Amino acid sequence: MYAKDCPSRQVLDRIGDAWSVLIVGSLANGPLRYTELAHRIPGVSPKMLTQTLRALERDGLVTRTVHAVVPPRVDYALTTLGRSLLGLVNALQEWAETHITDVIEAREAYDTRV
Repeated sequence: MYAKDCPSRQVLDRIGDAWSVLIVGSLANGPLRYTELAHRIPGVSPKMLTQTLRALERDGLVTRTVHAVVPPRVDYALTTLGRSLLGLVNALQEWAETHITDVIEAREAYDTRV
């Protein structure tokens, strides 16, 4: 995976992307509509949310279901492959929440030195 052309690097790019992690975590409890995802992930632009959802769908991590109703309704859900990431996503969230104070202190110490 450390080789420049290794396909697994593409997978790491996808699952290591902040928006991907937040989308996967948001879909942990079941399908959501686009607007529901947008509300759960403040700061994500509509363009970035759409691009990330398409990339996750292309990689087989998310499904997109269009319902034939008026107005149109689209739901996004994790696939079995996407659900297999939840352990990693939960571990990242737990680590971040546990160590945020340490990171802030390290940043402040660095900024003081530099």
